[in-house]
Amino acid sequence: MVNSLKALSPLDGRYQNKTAEVAKYFSEATLIKHRIKIETKYLEALSQSGIIRKLTEAEKTILYSLAHEDLKEVKEIEKTTNHDVKACEYFIKQKLEQTSLKDIINFIHFGLTSEDVNNLAYSSIISGFIKDIYEPKLNEIVSILTKKSQEYAKIAMLSRTHGQPATPTTLGKEFNVFRYRLKNQLKSFSWKLTGKLAGASGNFNSLVCSYPQIDWQEFSKKFVQSLGLEPWLVVTQIEPHDRFCELFGTCQRLNNILMDFSRDIWLYISFDYFSLKLITGEVGSSTMPHKVNPIDFENAEGNLGLANALFSHFIEKLAISRLQRDLSDSTVQRSIGSAFGYTIIAFESILKGLTKIQANQNKIKEDLNNHPEILGEAYQTILRRESVEFPYESLKELTRGKKITLTDLHLFIDKINVSDKVKQELKALSCENYLGLSIKLAEYGS
Repeated sequence: MVNSLKALSPLDGRYQNKTAEVAKYFSEATLIKHRIKIETKYLEALSQSGIIRKLTEAEKTILYSLAHEDLKEVKEIEKTTNHDVKACEYFIKQKLEQTSLKDIINFIHFGLTSEDVNNLAYSSIISGFIKDIYEPKLNEIVSILTKKSQEYAKIAMLSRTHGQPATPTTLGKEFNVFRYRLKNQLKSFSWKLTGKLAGASGNFNSLVCSYPQIDWQEFSKKFVQSLGLEPWLVVTQIEPHDRFCELFGTCQRLNNILMDFSRDIWLYISFDYFSLKLITGEVGSSTMPHKVNPIDFENAEGNLGLANALFSHFIEKLAISRLQRDLSDSTVQRSIGSAFGYTIIAFESILKGLTKIQANQNKIKEDLNNHPEILGEAYQTILRRESVEFPYESLKELTRGKKITLTDLHLFIDKINVSDKVKQELKALSCENYLGLSIKLAEYGS
């Protein structure tokens, strides 16, 4: 484990306890393990296709065990090869030299290029992470937002459009806006990541030359599918990373939604719509003893921004490779785990922050009722229905830029040439009951 006080990155330092699960998926050790798994599964597939002899169950067990060996040996070999995938190949060969599999070691990495191994390894790693860590953590946030939407469904609240008092809503409906957006983006994870196995320039050249009787395109398709990935069959040397870019785009959109949410909660806290639970021993400010700061939502915003900066670069870079191959994607892919590390830190901060907020209903109600001018929208709309001339303009004259009371609005109603029934209808409106469908919408899609 890295000494957190000496780590270069906060992912392995300050936030090490929050990123430990992410590191299990994106560490160098995990990448090496997956490369070895791909190489050994490939040997097994060659056996099944009749290119090499049938493997016994004991021999298959030997192959499966290689990924659990001391992987420091691979790094020692790499010091000589200066090539990470070739080091894995030599490691496997060395391990099999003293076994019954010695006769087939020439078929380790047979007809492959390093990208055949790497792209399948990365897609497998990311697929596992999304399924095991990323989606469950997002769904945990969605679940809490669902509960908050229901809990706050009937709490009438002043809206603000352009930062100014506007048509009322409910606190629960505003929570549900974010829950609904997140759920919609999560649908994007229904597709699989892609993978390729097609040789040095994507044409199966050396494989077809060596075994022309084999349908190598079908072999590739079945092998990639066996890893739980979607085959990409028309390629250069590299898998084009288009599906990665789709995934990172979705992650970026999800992060934007949560950044939007974090900023809104921050503002509601600044309005005193939420109070924050006091944690014994915590300090809000080094100089102001009274402070209880919304640090969890600020932390989330900052880390979501860092993650999105990386996702943006991945999207711009990974879909581009000069001619049939350049190596610039290799070093970039090594930082995929960092993007997800910052993302998970943000998710954890949001989850923690949501446990601390408590709706200050008295303040929310006071603020709402302090702005009766927002009823002008309802009044002018009903008066349009009643064919009253220039109702918008009349209410603009009464309310715009002015501090008015509910009494002022009622006096305005008394002067309008409409039936008593309509006047009663208008006077029955209040900031707390002019809510449209917001209570219903607070639970929509749950």
